[in-house]
Amino acid sequence: MLIKTILNNCHKFKSFIYGKAYFTEDEGRQVLNVEILPRKNAKCICSNCHKPAPGYDRLEERRFEFIPVWGFPVFFIYRMRRVECSTCGIRVEEVPWAYGKHHQTKAYMQFLAHWARKLSWKEVAESFQTTWPKIFHAVKYIVEWGLTHRELSGITAIGIDELQWHKGHEYLTLVYQINSEAIRLLWVGKDRTVKTLLRFFRFLGKERSKELKFVCSDMWKPYVKVIKKKANEAIHILDRFHIVAKINKAIDEVRAEEYRRMERDGYEPLLKHSRWCLLKRKKNLTEKQEVKLKELLNYNLKSVRSYLLKEDFNGLWDYVSPTWAGKFLDRWCTRVMRSKIEPMKSVAKTIRKHKELILNWFKAKKAFSCGIVEGLNNKVKVTM
Repeated sequence: MLIKTILNNCHKFKSFIYGKAYFTEDEGRQVLNVEILPRKNAKCICSNCHKPAPGYDRLEERRFEFIPVWGFPVFFIYRMRRVECSTCGIRVEEVPWAYGKHHQTKAYMQFLAHWARKLSWKEVAESFQTTWPKIFHAVKYIVEWGLTHRELSGITAIGIDELQWHKGHEYLTLVYQINSEAIRLLWVGKDRTVKTLLRFFRFLGKERSKELKFVCSDMWKPYVKVIKKKANEAIHILDRFHIVAKINKAIDEVRAEEYRRMERDGYEPLLKHSRWCLLKRKKNLTEKQEVKLKELLNYNLKSVRSYLLKEDFNGLWDYVSPTWAGKFLDRWCTRVMRSKIEPMKSVAKTIRKHKELILNWFKAKKAFSCGIVEGLNNKVKVTM
């Protein structure tokens, strides 16, 4: 089967035909070149107003990189025409396989951007014998096209989170749509301040903001403040992932301080190599860690009591009724405040302060959380 037959079946253009196909050597590799010719009597299209216009003259040959075939790079060869547009003057014609001054075809940019979602950009460049800048331009083109053509109606659930993109507390604020039928990145803003999130709500608009029913976020004060002001009709859900992370951080502080004190006072180093025994879920413990945890539970240490409080707290997520979940939280916070373990008491105060927002998870029937957002954030990190 001729290469022209294959192209005509999978990538045909209305006003153009494929000419001869031939191999040449380019930078020590075999390259497949395919000529493109305009059909007879086919009108040129102005690249500015997108209307038919009479031809003016022809330029030098240009090469447009296409999707590789059987490991061979493929280039379209075409002499661009200039048109004499009655509205725009002398302009280069618009061609259906490329955009603007790009030397990559639209199909090739879509191909590279598709693989850039699955692999790192470096791996894509190595796999398809191209360069990192070409991957960048392909992804940029697809993102710009998507931003121009995206539909913003029907957004009823969003997730808001921050991502550290540089050392020295350099953060980005990311907002995702997390409806069950559409999960996607909506907006990215620099920093994680009140002004940053206000910019998102200005972008979304008043009408669309009123349509929001659920908003998931962590306990970061600027986010909580702006959500209360701009999406006060939505149910604001504090993410359980961040709540548990705060408890784990407190346990780690207790363990570290207690380990240093016992070492200083000459006691047996019971807490040595115990960090992950206290922080991991039981089902994720290794056999060695299970033995270590069982040994620790025989001692009345602050670290052990903090661990038991954490395990008790996990029972919160089994409730269905917000009322009963609220009573559980009250009892748990009272126990923690009486424990005299300062880092855990600090967490209990935070939970009391945000109690209503935590209980909103039950009011939302446990349908939304930032677990999806954390997964999407990990994908974003791969591209950075």
